Amino acid sequence: MIPEERLPDMRLDTANLYKEEVYTDGRVGSIRVMTPVNTDGSFDMNRAVLYTGQTQLMTPGGALPLAFEIEAATLDEAIGKFADAAKQSLLQTMEEIQEMRRQQASSIVIPGQEPGGFGGMAGLGGAGGKIRMP
Repeated sequence: MIPEERLPDMRLDTANLYKEEVYTDGRVGSIRVMTPVNTDGSFDMNRAVLYTGQTQLMTPGGALPLAFEIEAATLDEAIGKFADAAKQSLLQTMEEIQEMRRQQASSIVIPGQEPGGFGGMAGLGGAGGKIRMP
């Protein structure tokens, strides 16, 4: 059992509360509207409303989820900017995948270490996923 003093602090940040609403066309994607609120639920006029888009692209490897910010002042404006923001997110994701492929292709494999630099299964205290006999 974990001692109580080692448990993470799970208090909500009362200075950073948002009311969340989701709008979708049920086909292409959704727009999440994050409205800043005070602890009494009233609109916090000191912070801006945030808009994020979510969609997915079907690939040979399965669904690729995309989540992205949309710079907008209204829901109508966010809807108008959704397609361009989704395309930018897709291009950025493709660039990141290409960079990961380049890094993987140029990595040096050292005998006794697993590819990817994790030394086997990450998070197992260096066990490397190997069976050791006493």
